[in-house]
Amino acid sequence: MTQTRARTVFLLAHTGRSAAIRSAELVVKGLLRSGIGVRALEAEARDLPLPDEVDLVKEATPQSLDGCELLIVLGGDGTLLRGAEFGRASGVPMLGVNLGRVGFLAEAERDDLDKVVDRVVSKAYEVEERMTVDVVVHRNGDIVHTDWALNEAAVQKVSAERMLEVVLEIDGRPVTGFGCDGIVCATPTGSTAYAFSAGGPVVWPEVEALLMVPISAHALFAKPLVTSPDSVLAVEVLPHVPPGVLWCDGRRTVELPAGARVEVRRGAVPVRLARLHHASFTDRLVAKFALPVSGWRGAPH
Repeated sequence: MTQTRARTVFLLAHTGRSAAIRSAELVVKGLLRSGIGVRALEAEARDLPLPDEVDLVKEATPQSLDGCELLIVLGGDGTLLRGAEFGRASGVPMLGVNLGRVGFLAEAERDDLDKVVDRVVSKAYEVEERMTVDVVVHRNGDIVHTDWALNEAAVQKVSAERMLEVVLEIDGRPVTGFGCDGIVCATPTGSTAYAFSAGGPVVWPEVEALLMVPISAHALFAKPLVTSPDSVLAVEVLPHVPPGVLWCDGRRTVELPAGARVEVRRGAVPVRLARLHHASFTDRLVAKFALPVSGWRGAPH
């Protein structure tokens, strides 16, 4: 039987990484030593050196976060998006420690683990809300699928040799149509993910907006579009063409038959992120992409 503690933190880790196993051991020992309970998944516990005091649950559901004040995620962007999937519905803030490459969703790096534990123990963190998108797929007037995304909803082609033929619509009005490899409908958070790779703009998280970014469009006018956060974006897959596929955050997928219509709008439920630092997004951008700023002199005094 686990000891009842006044405070509890849920730990989610990418157990396929040796760095995650070592990091989990350090974090768990530090939290337990400070009187904070730790909860984790049974499946992950088999690969992690967790003490008996850790409370284990079978599934990653919103209910498994009941009573937790934080969800600490150790891993890369994929693991952080996995954490967002069940952290969002519960409203529990997610604190990411990057063990991957870029890790824009993460708040700390592997070398900061001692600091992470100290800040959690002292509750020296702030919580910010990140905009999401809700996604609805229509077919012949019927809703056939609903989903959501923190980064992006991407409509993509299935066949390597055939382009996807689409018409783009904003707020109930058609904008343009063309053949392409796909369309990315992204949030500001997702502007540094798939939309960035497709040539979209980097949007600061404080900006409330929606992005629509074509992927390899065969058209003269196929520029990225930035709209109001209250706009409704739609991508229609034209009839009599090969089917497409919808990917939400690169994790959840559904086939889009010819004639399907995908609507993307601001999500009703945000993802809450715990923040340890007050560094600006500009500094984060420069650091993550190692941008060349060595000649910067700063503002004149």
